[in-house]
Amino acid sequence: MVVFKIFSKMGKAVSLDEDRWRHILNHPEMKDQLDRIKETVMNPYEVRESTHDPSILLFYKLYEETPVTEKYLLVVIKTQNREGFIVTAFSTDKVKKGGLIWKKNH
Repeated sequence: MVVFKIFSKMGKAVSLDEDRWRHILNHPEMKDQLDRIKETVMNPYEVRESTHDPSILLFYKLYEETPVTEKYLLVVIKTQNREGFIVTAFSTDKVKKGGLIWKKNH
């Protein structure tokens, strides 16, 4: 069952299924963060390509207030053709290494 399907900043249809949502909820700080996951995918601060797998895109958005202080929300998306699916999402202190795909102009 699909929890949601939206279009990413990169123009791809991105979905989150129930199994991946349950996985994300293993990170306690992610409770009640579904809207922020969507917001990060649609309007990220930065998008990077994984150093391990070019079909994995890393979407980042900085949130000043989170359940665990100021953090980036990282949404990991596996892409296939014109679509993608969310693999995981969690809070992180910094942007990880990887090739820069897109960055928001301030």
